[in-house]
Amino acid sequence: MKGLGELERSIMDILWAQGTALTAREVGRAIAERDLAPTTVMTVLDRLTRKGFLTRTRDGRAWRYEPARSRDAYVAELMLEALDLTGDRSAALTRFAQAVSGDEAEILRKALTELEEE
Repeated sequence: MKGLGELERSIMDILWAQGTALTAREVGRAIAERDLAPTTVMTVLDRLTRKGFLTRTRDGRAWRYEPARSRDAYVAELMLEALDLTGDRSAALTRFAQAVSGDEAEILRKALTELEEE
């Protein structure tokens, strides 16, 4: 999975937060502080669709865009890609485990226990 550029990430943040499919015009309104041309928003939405980050469905003459996966799934994929960059996954996982808070460690323990019980 490829990373996201700054504008792509801003648009994905809007779509992840919205929880519903949006048109390019609605995305443009939500990112109004950037003062982007409508064609720029449409180009980025099309690029994100081609990259597999978004799905789109026809709504009259417009397209509605929504995330193909959740933000959590995206972040988990980034974490796995970062692990692939290490020469020693065990060492990287150990360092990660040492760096998380007690509450985060408990969440990891619970998730691992649930996986073992499946």
